[in-house]
Amino acid sequence: MSTAEKHHFQAEIQQVLDIVIHSLYQDREVFIRELISNAADACERLRFLQTSGQAVHQPEIQPAIAVGVDEKAGTITFTDTGVGMSRAELVDNLGTIAHSGTKAFLRGLQAAEQQSGNPDVKANLIGQFGVGFYSAFMAAKKVTVNTRSHLTDETGWRWISERAAGYEIEAAPDLPRGTSIVLDLKDDAKEFTKPATVEHIIKRYSNFIQFPIELDGKRINTVQAIWARNKSEIKPEEYQEFYHYVARSQEDPLMRLHFSADAPLSIQALLFVPAHNLESLGLARTESDVHLYCRKVLIQPRAKGLLPEWLRFVKGVVDSEDMPLNIGRETMQDTSLMQKLNQVLTGRFLKFLEEQATKDAVTYDKFYGEYGRFLKEGIVTDFGHRESLGRLLRFESSHTQPKQTTSLAEYVKRMPADQKEIFGLLAPNRESAETSPYFEVFRARKIEVLFFYDPWDEFVMEHLQTFDSKPLQLAEKAELDTGDTVRNEKALSDEQAKALAGWLKEKLGDRIHEVRVSHRLIESPAVVVDHDKYITASMRRIMKSLRKEEDAQAAGKQDLEINPAHAILIQLDNARQADPQLALQVAEQLLDNAFVAAGLLEDPRQMVNRMNALLTRILESKSV
Repeated sequence: MSTAEKHHFQAEIQQVLDIVIHSLYQDREVFIRELISNAADACERLRFLQTSGQAVHQPEIQPAIAVGVDEKAGTITFTDTGVGMSRAELVDNLGTIAHSGTKAFLRGLQAAEQQSGNPDVKANLIGQFGVGFYSAFMAAKKVTVNTRSHLTDETGWRWISERAAGYEIEAAPDLPRGTSIVLDLKDDAKEFTKPATVEHIIKRYSNFIQFPIELDGKRINTVQAIWARNKSEIKPEEYQEFYHYVARSQEDPLMRLHFSADAPLSIQALLFVPAHNLESLGLARTESDVHLYCRKVLIQPRAKGLLPEWLRFVKGVVDSEDMPLNIGRETMQDTSLMQKLNQVLTGRFLKFLEEQATKDAVTYDKFYGEYGRFLKEGIVTDFGHRESLGRLLRFESSHTQPKQTTSLAEYVKRMPADQKEIFGLLAPNRESAETSPYFEVFRARKIEVLFFYDPWDEFVMEHLQTFDSKPLQLAEKAELDTGDTVRNEKALSDEQAKALAGWLKEKLGDRIHEVRVSHRLIESPAVVVDHDKYITASMRRIMKSLRKEEDAQAAGKQDLEINPAHAILIQLDNARQADPQLALQVAEQLLDNAFVAAGLLEDPRQMVNRMNALLTRILESKSV
């Protein structure tokens, strides 16, 4: 005669079970992860008790986890040698779900659904309750739990449930310490009796559990969770081996950051920077490859939102004990918690980069060469980290040697007391920068200029705006003059220069907004600058390349600045009286040359025809 005690689930508990089975988890394979996680917790509790000196049943048996599959019987079994459960614990832990009150939970669930209008809100609330065990019913039609408490005066017990029928509890003497959970699988879940399938799932979610996990007698989790170890105990080759595993790469990483923190969150993180930026090789956009763990159990692979998008090149793992273990781990329930993780990790990684730039400038230069564009993306898109990112920027400058870079902080230290702005010059390369008409006044006055070779740099400066309370200013917008640094006795007088400027405006018409005498030019005859001080030549080129011609036109025409000391302008002033036709051709060519220097000439055909005509005229005059 059966001595089993029969219990019925309350209606409210049945409702919660339905939610767990049908709504909480996206992939039912996670029941394997949940049951192994519970087993690991039981083993951890046993180890704590033994360490504290408490007597336990069968102390000679080491904490471990075993999984067994039986394709013929259609079962999968999870066994641990942890703390086990007494009869009272079976009732408390498996007979109820929400210790804080199932009815209260359901009322809160109903109210949240009505308020939000979103039935998926239950996935956020369910995380407050210990329901991982019940994920077994997603795949099982029957669950049998055999358990024996670690307490020396306890005995074994068996808990059986087919869900709808409630559960039974009966004595089961002579069981070893720990818990064994047998799942009789549903007909559509027999895939979980295949060793290869189960091994894949264990390695995906539970590969770093600190206790041995065996599948049908074979050790599965052989890779160590080295992020949880002390850094002083880890050899460089161990870091490299782990990187090869987690990044699926044969190359060694360029950098690594291994750190732990207790406040404001408990975090253990091991982050790597790959040696090469795959996006720069023309491959697809990089996706986040940092995995989120809780106590060595995978919460979310390639976790979205763990790091900002502009740090998507980082690879590694983050383990936080502040993650609730009993939620659907494929979906982060607490977005505020994820935001806190993001803030802590991003701040620590930026601090690490700044430290690397000081300690190992050579490696940092390699990093910046590969990933500088990502940092610039952060400045443009992430207001909260602009100041920190600004300290990481590197540029060539007029005071550095070719290929040698400087930081904004170093630039500021070299600034003379009377210089109030940080100046930068847009150019495709150093040679173009040093020969640019916009650079002439800076060279004459010995003012350092940063050279911006990347088209992104203009937008970076626009968003960064200041550094160390110093405004960032593009050279073409700088209001500087040569002062007394250059004098030319043959130069046009102020009256002559103004008259020539008026004549040029008359002849060039709508091609230019206005013509004025320049105070920035020394070697160049003329330069174009945007009449709108907020629009730069580079921005105009980008708008045109994006086929936003109407935007570029709406920004206004350029102004032409002329150098009254240049031989071309002196001769042009004479030619406009002596040979008006030649003077007009020279004036148009002067403007087109200035457009070419600024990268703004779209259609060179008229310029080429005019140039040919001028060359012909020169050669004909020489042959006479």
